[in-house]
Parts: sequence; C-alpha cells; structure tokens
Amino acid sequence: MIIKDLKLVIEEWLALDCLREDEIVVIGCSTSEVAGEPIGTSGSSEIAKTIYEQMTKLQKQTGVHLAFQCCEHLNRSLVVERRTAVQYGLEEVAVVPVPKAGGSMASYAYQQMENPAVVENISAHAGIDIGETMIGMHLKPVAVPLKLKQRTIGHARVRAARTRPKLIGGHRAFYGENPSR
Repeated sequence: MIIKDLKLVIEEWLALDCLREDEIVVIGCSTSEVAGEPIGTSGSSEIAKTIYEQMTKLQKQTGVHLAFQCCEHLNRSLVVERRTAVQYGLEEVAVVPVPKAGGSMASYAYQQMENPAVVENISAHAGIDIGETMIGMHLKPVAVPLKLKQRTIGHARVRAARTRPKLIGGHRAFYGENPSR
C-alpha cells in the first residue's frame, strides 16, 4: 500500500512539471504516522527505506537535490549530500541523526547517502510533508500548495508544495509569460 501511494504522489508531482534540475526538495516524514501511529512513537526503518527508495527514483528522474528533515529533537535540521551543502553554501552542524533523535527517516537517509551532511536550515524550492512534520520553515517564500489527488501515504496525510519568486512592482510591473515560475 505504501509503495502504491508513493508512486501515485510522485506521478502527480511529475505531471505538474514543477521540479527542476538542481533545485532542492525537502522531505519531512513521520514513519510512525505512515504506520497509523502518533508521530514520534513507532518509527520504522523499513518504512523509511521504502520512502527513501522512491524519493531517490524521483531524484534520478528530475535531477533535484533531496533534503530529509529531522524531527524536533534535532531542531528540524536536514540531511543532505555534502555536495548539496557545498553547492548551496549551507552550514553544516555536528550531529548524526538516530531514530530517537532525528527520526527514522532522516536516520535512514543519513546511513544511505554517499557523503551525508546535516545542515541547520535550508530554503527549498519544493517539498513534501508526510505525516504533518511541519516542513514550511524550510521552503522559500512564496510557497504554493500542490493539490494532489493522492492525499495519504499509508495512514499519514500528505501535503506538497512548490515555491515561486515573489511578484513585486505593482500594477506597472511585467512578469513575463509565466509569473508563477
């Protein structure tokens, strides 16, 4: 069920054509919520593995950078590949996420990445929130909610967003052909 839900969400996301190469996508995920339990109570590395595998497929298709959000015990810091941290000038923090301090998803991502780094914050171009993990603090202004038909992954509610540049200048300004990008 989880893989089917994930594939539907990813298919919808791809159909919206809002992910661009070299942009950052933040993933917030409560594996407890996916399993039908309250956030932070029943972390699962098996669920994390499934989600990680599907998100890395999305990454390969689009060329985006993935950032996996840790839980509040690590101040919602993020796990990224070190090359992402360097490319975007992100400041690394000294911590290694574990399931009870960082969460199962971020811990799993850290273990799987080629050269992981944990950064304190990020300004992502898009994101997905699986299980109400509060990713908004890591999105660039202006966040635009994506209206996905697939509203759950497992038992967890799913919300996704993209961002767009701020529209400035008032009624005289010209924004080009596609002001939403």
